[in-house]
Amino acid sequence: MLGLDACELGAQLLELLRLALCARVLLADKEGGPTPLDEALDEAVPEYQAPGKKSMLAIWELDPEDSSLTKYKQALLGPLPPLMDPSLPNVQVTRLTLMSEQAPGPITMDLTGDLSALKNQVFVLKEGIEYKVKITFKVNKEIVSGLKCLHHTFWRGLRVDKAVYMVGSYGPRAQEYEFVTPVEEAPRGSLVRGPYVVRSLVTDDDRMEHLSWEWCLHICQDWKD
Repeated sequence: MLGLDACELGAQLLELLRLALCARVLLADKEGGPTPLDEALDEAVPEYQAPGKKSMLAIWELDPEDSSLTKYKQALLGPLPPLMDPSLPNVQVTRLTLMSEQAPGPITMDLTGDLSALKNQVFVLKEGIEYKVKITFKVNKEIVSGLKCLHHTFWRGLRVDKAVYMVGSYGPRAQEYEFVTPVEEAPRGSLVRGPYVVRSLVTDDDRMEHLSWEWCLHICQDWKD
């Protein structure tokens, strides 16, 4: 008969399985039917319910004498990070960078300073170019699940576009993470040129607001306009 410790271990292993399959979940339409993750868990344990969240330390301290489990946790979660300043947020978004071979150089938005100053700084985007967006961030203390970045674009107070980048799930580590979006094409034509206001938000599956800010985008006929 399984004891309580074994049941807890099984629940934690299933939680690790959820993290390993998270990339597949992010590619699925959450509003239309069960996700691949739901289907996989239903097949494994028909009446499975996700256990309460565990800290990284609690997961690492689970059955420390089991060497195979320790190796599995290290392969999936990485090494246990050193103690961090408890005042630091779990997720720190440090930069947003627009990358394009057609641009004079990378256009970087520093997100570590006074975010209100970005409202007065205009970022120029040449119409019709192909570009990618790189999101640079750190995870300091605990696993973050389903990290995503949203951009709502407004023209004269009316929302004209909404972009959602599914970034993924990450464990804490000392080094920064980088996520690069697929190639996109900037709109073109006289009707789309001009100034826009963009409201950006970084959140996760728990709807935790990690960062929100507002900035100005100007679509121009040329970089020098």
